[in-house]
Amino acid sequence: MADTVGGAVASPAELAGLLDRHDYLCGDGLATACFLALRMGRPLFLEGEAGVGKTELAKTLARVLRAPLIRLQCYEGLDASQALYDWDFPRQILHLRAAEAAGTADAASLEGELYDRRFLLARPLLRALETSPSVLLVDELDRADDEFEAFLLEILSDFTITVPELGTIRAERPPVVIVTSNRTREVHDALKRRCLYHWLEHPSFEREVAIIRRRLPDATAHLAGQVADAARRLRGGGLLKPPGVAETLDWTEALLALGARELDPDTAAATLGAVLKYREDQERGGALLGAG
Repeated sequence: MADTVGGAVASPAELAGLLDRHDYLCGDGLATACFLALRMGRPLFLEGEAGVGKTELAKTLARVLRAPLIRLQCYEGLDASQALYDWDFPRQILHLRAAEAAGTADAASLEGELYDRRFLLARPLLRALETSPSVLLVDELDRADDEFEAFLLEILSDFTITVPELGTIRAERPPVVIVTSNRTREVHDALKRRCLYHWLEHPSFEREVAIIRRRLPDATAHLAGQVADAARRLRGGGLLKPPGVAETLDWTEALLALGARELDPDTAAATLGAVLKYREDQERGGALLGAG
């Protein structure tokens, strides 16, 4: 995959243009990190607060590359079997019953049939290795346990998976890998060393206005500017969950649904639920915006 993209995309600027065509606006730093990950065949590790566009980058990159996006959503307690593969026990049992009904007596042959590839359920990591090309999104790795992080490091090192009953499965062409973290905990240095790294900030005022108008063309420059300015003030207000770009877009969409042409204090108070999802944040956010 890296070779193909490296030959097709000549520079970070060209990649930024391709992402732009799919309505993802990124700065030079992110475009360069993404380009190098593609050219070098390395995973790209993205850290930043929730809602700054980490997951959206992976989705957009899959569209740019015309490759399926395979997403592994991480959570506490995630283990290897849930990420790699599992055996389809109900189908295996049905196969056993069918064999018994047919009078099959060769136990060794029957056991071998039970662990045929057709009974293997591929989870995200195995699907990514068997799908070429593909984009593998390992989303919110910081939510997973340390043990899973160590296991993932092994997979990303050689892109092979061993199924004891079938042997070793190796990626014909390694997937493009995007790993994201909201930094609720520190990810170990060993995994970061395997990846290229980029920290995603909230967008500048100008870029956020551009994002709003690109995603919601009905929003005027005046309304988009007001929403972006309000979001900037909320992010600096010490909230439990500062709004990301996703919330900014939700807020703008809510205002458009109400037919609002500007964000005045009363309208802000009525629509805070679209951007702030904690009662304490709504109270503080209302005070910051003079709403209420």
